Amino acid sequence: MAVDPERQFKPVAIALLTVSDTRGPEDDTSGDILAERIKAAGHRLAARAIEKDDASRIASRLNNWIDDRGIDCIVTTGGTGLTGRDVTPEALDRVKEKDIPGFGELFRWISYRTIGTSTVQSRACAVVSRGTYIFALPGSNGAVKDGWDGILAEQLDSRNRPCNFVELMPRLRES
Repeated sequence: MAVDPERQFKPVAIALLTVSDTRGPEDDTSGDILAERIKAAGHRLAARAIEKDDASRIASRLNNWIDDRGIDCIVTTGGTGLTGRDVTPEALDRVKEKDIPGFGELFRWISYRTIGTSTVQSRACAVVSRGTYIFALPGSNGAVKDGWDGILAEQLDSRNRPCNFVELMPRLRES
């Protein structure tokens, strides 16, 4: 990471959503990993929830958080695979204004180094909606580590050079 020590660190308020039909608070290991990394990086865990694999419920939760001015960014884990129950990208399609295609491309490149060609089954993606970033990661522990450590830790650090997501936040609502 190219951290510029002369730049000020700005903590980001991050909401964390686990999408799963089978996980609860007691065994949400991928959510726990993300929550720990969010806090360790100096950010604020603004909200955390678990939703079933239902595009309408996921979109509703996302819309509530998007409208909450106390949340800058949303990270989801789970529901990005190819099965019939995997509907997180479809839920993001319901709320998005803009895609961030490079996020999914970079995630799969990083993931390829870990799991090889199996990464082709991932539909990790990111969007912007009404001034809020939403990043959708797969539900495995390895995938959330790849996504956070390989992309989000740097891009959500306001000191990262040459650019980062944080410095764009004040301008995301421009028209």
